Amino acid sequence: MVEYVGFLAAILGTICWLPQTLKTWRTKQTKDLSLWANLLILATVTLWLIYGILLGAWPLIIANAISIMFIGAIVTAKLIYK
Repeated sequence: MVEYVGFLAAILGTICWLPQTLKTWRTKQTKDLSLWANLLILATVTLWLIYGILLGAWPLIIANAISIMFIGAIVTAKLIYK
């Protein structure tokens, strides 16, 4: 049961980044996005990934690895489409 809760939280936490990532790349509009906030979120999610790896907690590992890709894409777009 605990794993199911973890996976559900991981899925919801990861999916929340998808709309912003898609919108950012479709519109190429990034002026309202804070680079520093997104870099801090990226650092936070990276630390959660490391924590998940150290624990061997697959929900944390999978969700944070995918979130890093989404947030990384937003940061990349912000740098490209200033």
